[in-house]
Amino acid sequence: MSEKMYPLLVEHTTPDTGMPAHRAPIHEGPMHSQIPLVGEASAGVIPLGYEHYHAGQIATAISLGALSVGDRLPSEAELATQFGVAVATIRKSLAELREAGLVETHRGRSGGTFVVQVPFPTDEQITQYLSGISIVNFRDFGDERVTISRGIARFAAQRAQKSSLETMRSAAEKLATAAEPSALASRYSKFHTEVAVAAQSPRLLRTQMRLLSEISSLLWSPGGAGLAPDDVYRDHIELVDALTARDVDHAQQVIERHVQDGVYRLIDVKLTLQNHPDVE
Repeated sequence: MSEKMYPLLVEHTTPDTGMPAHRAPIHEGPMHSQIPLVGEASAGVIPLGYEHYHAGQIATAISLGALSVGDRLPSEAELATQFGVAVATIRKSLAELREAGLVETHRGRSGGTFVVQVPFPTDEQITQYLSGISIVNFRDFGDERVTISRGIARFAAQRAQKSSLETMRSAAEKLATAAEPSALASRYSKFHTEVAVAAQSPRLLRTQMRLLSEISSLLWSPGGAGLAPDDVYRDHIELVDALTARDVDHAQQVIERHVQDGVYRLIDVKLTLQNHPDVE
């Protein structure tokens, strides 16, 4: 599968270190040639929000696992060209990301702007967000994600190459080694993005990335669904096994059950907040 088919994905050259942000090997991170563009960049950022649009796009890429801690961003000039804006606009976005503690900029021959932290909302921000969204909206979101994910599972079962299946399995294993909710959310998104890449449909890939940007932090926050890593790991491995066996029906059943479980958990949290508003 040619990488040129998926210009929205950054190039990956080294595995995720899994190291805490303050110990990130900022001088060794791989250079990424492109930032994935995801809808309106409301990302794992839905409860967070960014003043500058392009800051939101970069934060989204980090939250989705397309950019990892230690990765070096393209230069200001390259980012300006990618986004089709002035360098001054990019500088404002990078300044906002630095202020938020997501990136650091270092000077010198081996310098540049490096990812040092994955964006993730606080429990309070999650609670405020869940309080303001309706159960109907959650159900509607679940319907869309089930539909898109079933389509992706079908095409991935039919089209996934051996290298894609190996990448998916590796992504599943990396999630199993994560501990912090921010890392779990990022690696969860990375896995489901890789499944969408294997389906070889750029439109489905873009849609899946948008859906992941809206829900990943809600699924992994202790104040949200609080998914259990072991359960998710088993679902992911079962899905990869079904895709490897080219079993379309089983793959679709696994992904539908998995997606619905996350949505039902969020609806339960919403109902708790509605019926017991003083419970934190």
